[in-house]
Amino acid sequence: MNRTVKAWPAAAALITIAAGIGMAQMDHSQHGGHDAHAGHGAMPTASTGPAEDAFRAVNDAMHADMDIAYSGNADADFIRGMIPHHEGAVAMAQVVLEHGTDAEVQELAQQIIAAQETEIAWMRDWLAKNGF
Repeated sequence: MNRTVKAWPAAAALITIAAGIGMAQMDHSQHGGHDAHAGHGAMPTASTGPAEDAFRAVNDAMHADMDIAYSGNADADFIRGMIPHHEGAVAMAQVVLEHGTDAEVQELAQQIIAAQETEIAWMRDWLAKNGF
């Protein structure tokens, strides 16, 4: 439990960053009353490189896997949705370990991997113990 508690600041920072990115994308895509990514003659922006490609692949997989068939059991549905969410955090951290250069970010990524893998194991055990 102590490791999980220590991971909360890291997880909160990641969630805050993700929320900020999401808001920035929403503000940008809704500028002028249209969605710049929906076609309308706009060309998709070129990738900035392998890190972006990896992050986009992780993001796409995570969101697809989070699209669960809901059971009506809030506890189970939460756990079933959080597993791919945590797996996405691990995959994002692995991307930064491969492509990043900042030592502090690398350390955060390693902490996220350790904490999220521990929580994923706990959630899988919970699902099994509770018949899901």
